[in-house]
Amino acid sequence: MSVTAVRTPAEYEDRLARYLFERSEEGRAVRVGEKETSEQAAIVERYRDLFSAAQLEVLREAEASAAGDDRELLYRLRKTCESGIVSDELAAREDELENRILAARVEWRGEELPLRSAQAKLAVLPGYGDRDELGSLANAESARFNHDRRELLAAGEALEAELSGEPDAIARNAEEKGISLHELERALDAAARASADVYARMRKRWFDELLGSEREDVPTSNHTSYLRRLSPLERTYTKERAVEVCVATLSSLGLDIERTPGIRLDLDDRPQKSPRACVIASDPPNVVHLITRAQGGLHDYQAFLHEAGHALHYAGCDPALPYTFRKLSRDHALTEIYSYILEAITREPAWHAQHFKLTDEQATENAEATVFLEALLFRRYTAKLQFELEFWGRFRDDGGTSAGYSDRLTPATGIRYPAENFLSDMDSGFYSADYLRAWIRSAQLRESLIRDVGEDWWRRPETGERLRELFREGTRPTSEEIAARIGSDPLDTAPLLHELGA
Repeated sequence: MSVTAVRTPAEYEDRLARYLFERSEEGRAVRVGEKETSEQAAIVERYRDLFSAAQLEVLREAEASAAGDDRELLYRLRKTCESGIVSDELAAREDELENRILAARVEWRGEELPLRSAQAKLAVLPGYGDRDELGSLANAESARFNHDRRELLAAGEALEAELSGEPDAIARNAEEKGISLHELERALDAAARASADVYARMRKRWFDELLGSEREDVPTSNHTSYLRRLSPLERTYTKERAVEVCVATLSSLGLDIERTPGIRLDLDDRPQKSPRACVIASDPPNVVHLITRAQGGLHDYQAFLHEAGHALHYAGCDPALPYTFRKLSRDHALTEIYSYILEAITREPAWHAQHFKLTDEQATENAEATVFLEALLFRRYTAKLQFELEFWGRFRDDGGTSAGYSDRLTPATGIRYPAENFLSDMDSGFYSADYLRAWIRSAQLRESLIRDVGEDWWRRPETGERLRELFREGTRPTSEEIAARIGSDPLDTAPLLHELGA
């Protein structure tokens, strides 16, 4: 078939499933360190017939004449076609950049470390000064790629604007998410201000506890992964027990992740494996990869439970759903709800007492540490969203600069974020907004579970039953539709403020 031939929407969906499977599996192999080079461009080339102006027009016309779920399905296919055209154009350049980043090395104290290994090492280095030294070297090495990152960003933005007919990145992403990004930002900003005093007190206590007396008043972001790991508590939360405890935690909800068909666990440690845990849903519900890289500390447990939420969601979707409603979504806000609700279990003092034989006082103190980390991350992502709104608001005028990145994130968190990280810290498609919507929604869901199931919702099979019913719907609902079902206003941050101690 020539690249100018087109398919019916049903034919398109079927071939798209094969294309996305291959791309997911290739991305997984590189991410987990099984491959040293990325070959996404070759996959894009094989499926070029999926992504053409003629095919996009066929999908657009079908969408215009459809209604209800059919219209929503066709909308998602059209948006996927648009993004595929962008990938087709940029895949070779993205591969080239990814491979150069994979090849990048950091020389530190006579050792040559892959950039990703250097970044991972920051979580486990005990010396405050050592973390700053290695982190600065890793930041400088990563920043060498900023020019290429910016050029790719600009090229992708120009293509997306042309294909969608919407030149404004903020308006385009807001339409796709079905929300107002500015209204969301205002609600989050108000919540951040309302919790500022509580956060300041927690920050003082836990910075002292976790970073020690040698710390600066405003430590650098080189210490963030060490903070998130809660490294001084490493002996309690060993990496050897992470899988055992997390599997038992899920089992108490009636969620057996080791025996769930479709879920494939990758828990091994490899030098080139990304330190960031993730789920890659190559073909829900049949092939869903849960990937973590344990390093010791409570963050291993939180990361496992967080990613288990994604994995169980994708693997738990109804296989009778159309492929589009098993794989494609308008954004990531829906699946992040389920990640956050399972991760929230680590903020329950009784969970710490049950699994780690702690006294009630110790368990309460350790749970408070997780509340501090949640507050830190909430404030960080709120500031990220504000920076990204400013970044894209002026992008057509200045081409994207770091202005406001450090000025937003540093006062919000009490951690100094160097301006040079502004591009490596930016996820596509306003993912920061999706995280934040999920934070609000999971707090609302937790409040409803406490009301309907009980204070010990986190170890009751009834909770698992409710989650499985939600999982079966796949990616069809929006985060805001979930809010309506539990009787909440989508922008009501009161439950979240309660969880953050405010």
